[in-house]
Amino acid sequence: MLKLIASKTSPYVRKVRIALAEKKIEFQMVEASPWEPVNPVHAWSPLGKVPVLVLDDGTQLFDSRVIVEYIDTVSPVSRLIPEPNRQRIEVKRWEALADGICDAMIAVVLESRRPAKQQNKAWIERQQQKLGAGVAELSRELGDHVWCNGESYTLADIATGCALGYLDFRYPELDWRRDYPNLARLAEKLAKRPSFQETEPPAA
Repeated sequence: MLKLIASKTSPYVRKVRIALAEKKIEFQMVEASPWEPVNPVHAWSPLGKVPVLVLDDGTQLFDSRVIVEYIDTVSPVSRLIPEPNRQRIEVKRWEALADGICDAMIAVVLESRRPAKQQNKAWIERQQQKLGAGVAELSRELGDHVWCNGESYTLADIATGCALGYLDFRYPELDWRRDYPNLARLAEKLAKRPSFQETEPPAA
């Protein structure tokens, strides 16, 4: 059985867990936080980052984008990445944008945890600028479409939903629903899916 090394608060882990659920692939989850004094994730990945997917033969896959792409190839159920090259690139572009928003949010969180006198306010503001621009681009790209990539649910929606959920979890003061009602509608629709409900991050 596949083994997922994971932290329930990671948006990248959540993306992988949702993909596994949508593909109806069974797996064992091993919780491990990369923020422990001695990082336990190094036992599975030289990078010490979650998620890590350990295959049946012991092969270790890291980086959520690689993992999700692998997952989509092992089961024909609910294709998440379209096969036509142009559509595939569009979906991966959405994923890159959503992951970039998460990258910036994590940078803000980590810097904000430093002692106040050591925090780099300019760095935090720079990351917050990325957040604002990233969410605005998500909204612009979505427009009036039903789903991120046209008329079907794909990895683009999963990645976007995870990014928006992570903003709610770590940066609730950013009222993106007020400014971007189309994203709010998408998030509300995604929240009704069992895969999203089952992977909600724990209360802070």
